[in-house]
Amino acid sequence: MGDAHLVIDVIDNGGQWTHREWRMLRYLGVDTKILSNKTPISEFREVDGLILSGGAARVGLTGRLGNCAEYLNLDVPILGICAGHQFMADFYGGNSAEASKPEFGEAKITLIEDGGELFQNTPQNQMVWESHNDEVINIPPGFKITAFSESCQIQAMENENRTRFGLQFHPEVDHSEYGEQIISNFVKVCSLAKNNP
Repeated sequence: MGDAHLVIDVIDNGGQWTHREWRMLRYLGVDTKILSNKTPISEFREVDGLILSGGAARVGLTGRLGNCAEYLNLDVPILGICAGHQFMADFYGGNSAEASKPEFGEAKITLIEDGGELFQNTPQNQMVWESHNDEVINIPPGFKITAFSESCQIQAMENENRTRFGLQFHPEVDHSEYGEQIISNFVKVCSLAKNNP
């Protein structure tokens, strides 16, 4: 089903659905482990990609998320989900803050153009699952917005090198219609990066 030699680990930032991300990667045939966000980078195995999970941390208000700043220096594709997305934006020079309209539940997102790498083979409008008080309000230099919703203008982003991706919503939750395809697309990005260094 997938590349059996592909290694993509999930960084646990305290979110309620971290195991779903791990399970989805396993289903796609990826070798994956869940690691605490306090894991020293020296203890990492060689990975082909990382997912920075969501979490309870108010990233937009504290600017901290374990050792994730160190992990973002790795030369592999990285996907940030919810709090991971917000932290990634802040790390690269964007800005996150308390949302004017916190979202909990289903929301409809709209892709910008084709939505970039993560949204290949998905429709321009799709339902996703939200659970956040904070959001990215300014993307970092070198990034572009790839999806938005009525109440959140930066539902997804990717950088110019297509190695850093952020999602405000949770693709690992069943209510996100094309979540499995989105994670599968990230796996493909990691596989291409591994095989074409």
